[in-house]
Amino acid sequence: MSKSITARRLTAGVLTVGALTAALAVPASAADHPRQRPSVEITAVQYDAPGRDDRSNRSLNKEWVEITNNTRRAVNLNNWTLKSEDGHRYTFRHYRLDGRATVRIHTGEGRDTRTDLFQDRRNHVWGNRSDTATLRNDRGRFIDDKSWGHNRHGGRR
Repeated sequence: MSKSITARRLTAGVLTVGALTAALAVPASAADHPRQRPSVEITAVQYDAPGRDDRSNRSLNKEWVEITNNTRRAVNLNNWTLKSEDGHRYTFRHYRLDGRATVRIHTGEGRDTRTDLFQDRRNHVWGNRSDTATLRNDRGRFIDDKSWGHNRHGGRR
């Protein structure tokens, strides 16, 4: 065998081993990194207002959903929707969620601020036993959901 054939075979073997090592190492290193959080997500839901559910504005406003922007840049939530399984829908109007900020959307009536928005409803929206809060962007694309009760292992998309 000539030296050039041996050198080519040796080079091919080294390259093959290197490629296999890289292919095996990528999934292992990817598994070491936690899954990246979504840029906007539902971070908390107070679906069962503390005290009696008496439909008073005070009781209604103790029922809320929190949405957090995990990025550094503001996100325009204009025409995004927050919806319950029963079809109750809240549409964001002219609202920008600052970077690294959280907004709480209350069920009852109130004056909107940077940190609190109000659906201006006179009835509770979120089911105390089970429900799913679904957030969609202005194009109707799924962003996030939070479920509880019988739906706690995954909502509808």
